[in-house]
Amino acid sequence: MEKNNKMYLWLLDYGIVLILGLLIVVFSVASSNFLSFSTLTTILRQVSIIGIISVGAGFVILTSGIDLSVGSIACISSLTCAIMLKHGYSIPVSIAVTLLISIVYGLFTGSLVCFFKMSPLIATLGMMTSLRGAGYIITDGLPVFGFGQGLSPFGRGYLLGIPYPVILMVIVFAIGIFILYKTPIGRHVYGVGGNEEASRLSGVNVTGVKMFCYAFCAFLSGVAGLVLLSRTNSGQPSAGVGYEMSAITAVVLGGISLMGGQGKLPLVIVGVLIMGVLSTGMLMCNINDYVQQVVTGLVLLAAVAFSYVSTRLRDKLISGPSSAHE
Repeated sequence: MEKNNKMYLWLLDYGIVLILGLLIVVFSVASSNFLSFSTLTTILRQVSIIGIISVGAGFVILTSGIDLSVGSIACISSLTCAIMLKHGYSIPVSIAVTLLISIVYGLFTGSLVCFFKMSPLIATLGMMTSLRGAGYIITDGLPVFGFGQGLSPFGRGYLLGIPYPVILMVIVFAIGIFILYKTPIGRHVYGVGGNEEASRLSGVNVTGVKMFCYAFCAFLSGVAGLVLLSRTNSGQPSAGVGYEMSAITAVVLGGISLMGGQGKLPLVIVGVLIMGVLSTGMLMCNINDYVQQVVTGLVLLAAVAFSYVSTRLRDKLISGPSSAHE
């Protein structure tokens, strides 16, 4: 019985890898051009922005929160940097100011959640809408361009055949994994998500942990916005729409529970890849855009449902032998 439980737990944790493999096989059969180095590079480049955002989103979800403003922060960050570059500021100054402002967005959202006891869903939904509107106001709804090609080499360049944005995504994941598993604040993130009151009673600064997670998430959303700007070489007020749903789906597919306190950040990489494989595969199979939206929505619903079911199954499998003994 114990051996079966271990197998079921392994499937709950790593079954997502099997799903990724199955998708690759299906699309390889459906399209002869799918299984190629160029397609793989395209998928990795496409998911790099969502991957960067997913790391920050994972931190917030681990505390049993959620951040719907990541797409709007990425958009407004790309616009901020584009406007500064157009007004003659240097690239380092523009990037630094943009990222500092993105952290302010996260701190503001964290303050709404921690000090005003606002629901994370409502707080980040309000930020998402407000920042999206601000982007249209400051640009009059028009794209920002005409500031040279300073950032383009990064968005379109390669190192040993690997796109720079992909390398950045890997670095961001490595930093996120290090923070979660090698630092005290990482342990506190899991503790707060698992049992906030117990963490508070044990001396953990719960408010500080949550503020850090929202600020870190906003910072990475700002980084993603800069990557987006480097790829398009223009600031688009409509950019980033749907990023929040893709990031949340990738995080939940990776096994991080929406109830907080459970999940492995490395597996979020698999969730990100599934979103990229699914999107590129459907595109190569000439599947209608509207059908793609339906499929993406269904994947999100399935991921959320599986998150709740797997959490209960995991708890039952872990506590089963002890409860049976009693």
